Amino acid sequence: MKEKLEKRLAALKVEFESGQKVMAEYEAKVANLRDTLLRISGAIQALQEAISEENETDKDSPLPEIVNVEDTNV
Repeated sequence: MKEKLEKRLAALKVEFESGQKVMAEYEAKVANLRDTLLRISGAIQALQEAISEENETDKDSPLPEIVNVEDTNV
C-alpha cells in the first residue's frame, strides 16, 4: 500500500511541476501581450494628438487660393 501511495505522490509532483511550467509560460505571454498593447495604445494616442494638432493648424491657416488651369499659360 505504501509503495502505491509513493508512486501516486511522485506522479502528482511531476504533474504539478509541469503545470507550474505551463503557467509560467502563459504568464510570460500575458506580460508580453500587455506590453505590446501598451505600446499600441501609446502609438494610437500619439497619432490622435498629431491629427488633432494638424486639424487645428488647418483651421488657423487660410485656404490656398484656387487657380483655374484655363487661366494659366500651360
